[in-house]
Amino acid sequence: MSIFAIQFLAGILFLSTIFLHLTKKNFGAVTAYSVQSFAITLLLLNSFFETKSFHLLLVVLVTLLIKVIFAPTFFTKLIKKYQLTFSISTQLNTPLTLLTIVAFSAMAHSTMLSPLTAIIPEHETLLSLALSAIFLSFFLIVNHKGALSQIIGVLSLENSIVAFAIYAGLEQSPMLELGIIFDILIWSVIATVFVSMIYRHFGSIDTSVMKHLTD
Repeated sequence: MSIFAIQFLAGILFLSTIFLHLTKKNFGAVTAYSVQSFAITLLLLNSFFETKSFHLLLVVLVTLLIKVIFAPTFFTKLIKKYQLTFSISTQLNTPLTLLTIVAFSAMAHSTMLSPLTAIIPEHETLLSLALSAIFLSFFLIVNHKGALSQIIGVLSLENSIVAFAIYAGLEQSPMLELGIIFDILIWSVIATVFVSMIYRHFGSIDTSVMKHLTD
């Protein structure tokens, strides 16, 4: 895969994470996550062609089946079944959200974090974009009140960490490959059970309406 194609996929990861902050539609969020996951699948597939690692091929297949096909399909069925609306309620308003996005992106490209992003000098820009996506995914979890958007934020964070590992040349580690598979499977189970149970019990997936919960 050419360096231009790799940079393009890094751009998709970064822009899709920003889109998750701005979209007001359920299906828009699910689509953005699906596109993001497909970009990660292509990056992993490129690494497989370079290394010919069987374990990495297994990671590619699991990522494709779980993150690109199963998870978006599950979220779509969940939205239709419970007629869920994407929670536009956030801790910060839109202008402050955009300012925070800019701040996190600037931080990821700052000299303060250059020892981290300069692990592989020729991939410094790619590592900075992946680090930006990590920060923005974590901010998505914190800023949004809806359980569905928070779970998508967690899965986006996972994608961003995997992308950073790929650009840092760590995807060939067998332990990391097994860790990616385990992480994907565990979070898929959590997402499947957690959102359904919350809606059945509370009739809403807005976490701000659960203040009456006590220990």
